[in-house]
Amino acid sequence: MTELEQHALNIRKNILRQVYWAQSGHPGGSLSAADILTYLYFKEMDVCEDNVSSLDRDRFVLSKGHVTPALYATLCEKGFIPEEELKTFRQLHSPLQGHPNMHYVKGVDMSTGSLGQGISAAVGMAIANKLDKNQHRIYFLLGDGESEEGQVWEACMAAAHYKLDNLCGILDYNHLQIDGNIRDVIGPEPFNEKFKAFGWHVIEIDGHDFSQLKEAFTKAKEIKGQPTMIIAHTIKGKCVSFMENNYKWHGSAPNKEQYEEAMKELDGE
Repeated sequence: MTELEQHALNIRKNILRQVYWAQSGHPGGSLSAADILTYLYFKEMDVCEDNVSSLDRDRFVLSKGHVTPALYATLCEKGFIPEEELKTFRQLHSPLQGHPNMHYVKGVDMSTGSLGQGISAAVGMAIANKLDKNQHRIYFLLGDGESEEGQVWEACMAAAHYKLDNLCGILDYNHLQIDGNIRDVIGPEPFNEKFKAFGWHVIEIDGHDFSQLKEAFTKAKEIKGQPTMIIAHTIKGKCVSFMENNYKWHGSAPNKEQYEEAMKELDGE
């Protein structure tokens, strides 16, 4: 097992632990995003303990703000959150609430929750970096179901208009949202053509393949004069067989038997 694969496995285990302990949360989309966050925090971004409170580093916005189990598990794996604190997920008075709060959790760069607003915040951060001549990059994770929000496309227009080549988005394209397949809910596809029409450079990859993630992020840094959208094809509930491609695990917590089975599967990998 590679170092990245071990990080991703640890993150997936802590995703399940948080949702199980709280009996609340969003496991499906957290598991689909785990490999993306692993690569971002352990290979792509220059965030570390020494600069985590500084603006002089790459920053990340979780636009699909409900998948905090993945973000908190990643920040824990990075050493910013004590593992013991994950037990307080979604508990009263805990800093680790269902949506991230940048004022309470070290390593959270933007408070998000209302779908569609995170990308707008990321656009603003990228503009600010341009004005400040800050050479660091802004990354954000967007949900495919979230892309049904009109605000997403207004932000896309603004990013292209201001030629934000310091901005890189990743679309977690797992095809499912809370009520089923995105095509059945409102149908935001085709993404590739839409992002291109809105002035973005588009790269399509397997969002669970670290070599493809590496190639995509490397290419994104070479693009000048426009923002980049990495369309990452993923599997909702990835690595837990009974959660994979099942929209019912969008926001449901496993019972004791399901939790134990899921952890056994992860240990088997």
